[in-house]
Amino acid sequence: MIQANNIHKSYDKLHVLKGVNLEVQNAEIVSIIGKSGSGKSTLLHILGTLDQSDKGSVIIDGADISTFDAKEIAKFRNSKIGFIFQFHHLLPEFTALENVLIPAMIANDSNKVKEARAKELLDYLGLSERINHKPSQLSGGEQQRVAVARALINEPSVVFADEPTGNLDSESSAELHKLLQNLRDEYKQTFVIVTHSKELSEISDRTIIMQDGLIKDQI
Repeated sequence: MIQANNIHKSYDKLHVLKGVNLEVQNAEIVSIIGKSGSGKSTLLHILGTLDQSDKGSVIIDGADISTFDAKEIAKFRNSKIGFIFQFHHLLPEFTALENVLIPAMIANDSNKVKEARAKELLDYLGLSERINHKPSQLSGGEQQRVAVARALINEPSVVFADEPTGNLDSESSAELHKLLQNLRDEYKQTFVIVTHSKELSEISDRTIIMQDGLIKDQI
């Protein structure tokens, strides 16, 4: 699903990534761990097309995004990539259903088809009775599940998650861990996750350990 070759990234004189090579298979949960400054978030942003490497190539689902211009990257990101962040970034004035539909609206997809899928996802995530509630009326765990549905609405090839349980209590974190496993098993969804959570890395298929801008080990 993902092949990253010789990824380098610097900010001014700080060499953050120093030649990272990584492969991620379809329907695999991969966690990336490491101390602050190890380069894990920078790598996630480059793989997720939110930033560009100074050197190297990234191939996602057969497409070499290193060759894309800004417009092509934006279109590819909307159609092929989903994101889950530590803070859900739901729009407070919109309902759960409307928040889930935002990526589909950006893609100008059929409202009826996507609305049916949004309701299906929210039902799968246990939120069928909360679709008309606004974020302020939802618990933290419910808000994050809405963010998961939003990440999945355009049927992405891969979902990138940055500390997805970092703002959740232990019970909500455990529920999200189980949800990610179910999505991998039932929908063959691929996940790449940056995390400090030992529990989340333990339920992953593979854990990448980063240190000083390089992959130190894989377990």
